[in-house]
Amino acid sequence: MSAKIISGTEIAKQIREELKAEVAEIKEKHGVVPGLVTILVGENPASVSYVTAKQRTAHDLGFHSIQDNQPDDIKEGELLDLIEKYNNDESIHGILVQLPLPRHINESKVLYAISPDKDVDGFHPVNVGKMVIGERCFLPCTPHGILEMLVRSGVETSGAEVVVVGRSNIVGKPIANLMLQKREGGNATVTVCHTRTRDIAFHTRRADILIVAAGRPKVITADMVKEGVVVIDVGVNRIGKTPEGKAILCGDVDFDAIKEKASAITPVPGGVGPMTITMLMKNTVQAAKQLAGIA
Repeated sequence: MSAKIISGTEIAKQIREELKAEVAEIKEKHGVVPGLVTILVGENPASVSYVTAKQRTAHDLGFHSIQDNQPDDIKEGELLDLIEKYNNDESIHGILVQLPLPRHINESKVLYAISPDKDVDGFHPVNVGKMVIGERCFLPCTPHGILEMLVRSGVETSGAEVVVVGRSNIVGKPIANLMLQKREGGNATVTVCHTRTRDIAFHTRRADILIVAAGRPKVITADMVKEGVVVIDVGVNRIGKTPEGKAILCGDVDFDAIKEKASAITPVPGGVGPMTITMLMKNTVQAAKQLAGIA
């Protein structure tokens, strides 16, 4: 029997409708309009596509949104000054600097310059630290989206064996931490696998919930999972082009084979991807409410 498809597209649509109503409410009752600025340095095509999608979503939700494009030869100090300007701008509640940045700019220095109160990406050490100890903070968007997908799909995480493949600061480490915590979508027993794990299949076969963020196409095959597993595939890999020139994408798991064993699985595209931008918007609304003292 084929797995239930966990559609990030559908769940993201549901959350965006909730956010649109929330934005209208705080605008009417408190005169607050969530403000988001996305700063793009250079003209990397993928980055241009990402920020365009973020700005389009912000506009659709009724945000005050600014797209601030800067040349790729901007000096580091000038970029830090720009961030400070937005830190002090009361109409802006969320600041996002699109990565990657040019080599002459220290990414950590730039991310750390963003006020933790406006760090809607959830990358600032203050927010990361609060996340680890379970305090209220802006959660990193992709892990936050994964939690929402699991909860809204009715997947039981309490007491579950969760295996995370990948240990990045953006996905692997934070989702492992969040699923350990006493929280909705948490209370799991978590194992993290990575490139130095001796026998990844030994661990993945134990998983009730398997979260794969390895960055390698179809690295998890059907013989590496058990019957009834729930699979969250974070990977987006370009493996070719159609005759029309459109990119052919696949995830980090062998979807066609694993869907015959899994109880539920996310597709690529249309799985985790749509959730990431949506959770950025959710964080921005949260920031606006907090900074306005109405959260």
